[in-house]
Amino acid sequence: MIKIPTLNRIILPLTVDEYHVGQLWAVAEASKNETGGGEGIEVLVNEPFNPQVNPPESPLKANGEEFSSGQYTHKRFYLARKVPGYVRLLAPKGSLEIDEKAWNAYPYCRTVLQNPKYMQDNFTLMIESMHVQDNVNIENIHNLPPKLLAQREVIYIDIVNDQLHSASDYDATCDPRIYQSVKTGRGPLVGPRWWENTDLPIMCAYKLVTCEFKWWGIQSRVENMIQNSYIARC
Repeated sequence: MIKIPTLNRIILPLTVDEYHVGQLWAVAEASKNETGGGEGIEVLVNEPFNPQVNPPESPLKANGEEFSSGQYTHKRFYLARKVPGYVRLLAPKGSLEIDEKAWNAYPYCRTVLQNPKYMQDNFTLMIESMHVQDNVNIENIHNLPPKLLAQREVIYIDIVNDQLHSASDYDATCDPRIYQSVKTGRGPLVGPRWWENTDLPIMCAYKLVTCEFKWWGIQSRVENMIQNSYIARC
């Protein structure tokens, strides 16, 4: 069964180069905050990739370009402390460990998450990201075949007007409706489709999310739950 992908278009008041700096900082902060005490994130590999060293299983292509080199990382996420105690007791060995393999050839990135110690080939979550300046409406940036392109769902993630996943996620210092950058003077961002009437730099992160969960009886439910959870955390 081929899972129909979801394309998330995240529009931001940044240049592609500025986003790259912020992305590197955010990844480093997440790793620092989650690592320690045998829990959190373990970095297994962090080194360059090219066609001979750490190549992806299939070519990295988007927006008419192919990307053959960049930085490869292999991380292991230990999720035991992220779930209730009764889940830890009931969970089979290895089921709460997720491996993430990422090929960062910015402005293109591919991230693949799997559970090799338990579900093995029965679970794969792949996120393919392409970052583009100015153009927020490229129809087929990830070069999908016609059948998948026709079935694909497109979701615009509006950082100003979309509702938060939960009230506890709110931080006034990060609210684009009231925040103004001291360094750039950008912000606040106001109004529906705020990106259409502004002289700010605009970029779009096109994130194609494909999930495959091959357990009979709950496959569609889990795939949809994972897709929705990813959207909520964008």
